[in-house]
Amino acid sequence: MASIWTMGELLCEVMRPEKDMPLNETNVFWGPYPSGAPGIFIDTVARLGHKAGIVGGVGRDDFGKCLLDRLEKSGVDCAQITEYDDGTTGVAFVTYFADGSRRFLYHFPETPATRPKAPRPEALGEDVRYFHIMGCSLMAKQEFGQEILKLMRGLSERGSKIAFDPNIRPELMKDEGVYQMIREVIAHTSILFPGVAELLMISGKETVAEAVEACFMHPNLEIIVLKDGGRGCTVYTRNEQISLGTFSVPERDPTGAGDCFDGAFLCGLLEGKSLKEAATMASAAAALNVMNLGPMEGDISRETIAKLMAEQDINVK
Repeated sequence: MASIWTMGELLCEVMRPEKDMPLNETNVFWGPYPSGAPGIFIDTVARLGHKAGIVGGVGRDDFGKCLLDRLEKSGVDCAQITEYDDGTTGVAFVTYFADGSRRFLYHFPETPATRPKAPRPEALGEDVRYFHIMGCSLMAKQEFGQEILKLMRGLSERGSKIAFDPNIRPELMKDEGVYQMIREVIAHTSILFPGVAELLMISGKETVAEAVEACFMHPNLEIIVLKDGGRGCTVYTRNEQISLGTFSVPERDPTGAGDCFDGAFLCGLLEGKSLKEAATMASAAAALNVMNLGPMEGDISRETIAKLMAEQDINVK
């Protein structure tokens, strides 16, 4: 059974092949690509050689097959993925703009992606070290978010550590109840993976320093990994702060890089690496992912990460 689990939406992504192609205009799309932040995350964990599993749902259709084939090929435990006959697999349409912004059009909150109920914690095995939650999964549908929280509570009581990436999508922030769920998750969280804007939002503070201090008021919180895109990341504990730059690679598609980062960082912790080593490994996984079109199409493996780390020195700020 798996050492790292997640629960959340599985969907296929269809994207514009070039920048500045609005979604409201007739033009071509590329895809489908297997996607969904939890799927990207857990696929990375499996490709790095760790036991990994996901609780999710797909339709019994071609897009569902696309997802299952990919996850199974990577070695993800798919036993807790339910195939539904009465609904189609979730889809996200995305386009990119020259200023670095993205636009998503989601078709999944009312699909099988958000139907699964939380399994009994013991159904996931006795060695679940980390349970990873994505904020976008909580936002997708109130009932689904509550099922994720139900599993979180059960696993936490059994000794699993909770990792949380707020991963806030403005397109999905439609329910005040989301904030209540986020507050409960943070109270259970051991490892937090926010962006700068997300850290300020969830803490209610105006500066990063104030926000970090406020978050560490939660007794369960051990590590904050502040992700800042192309500017790198900063890892905080109550006694330590480490800032790293990024690897220099050609970027084709940034979607999914943060999810790959999360997966590789937790793998590093499972392997007993230092915080600096885990963050460097995570940064390499993120860099490899942006080099290819598709949210989980980067050539990520233990070998490619080691090769990139050997070829380039990442800056320690």
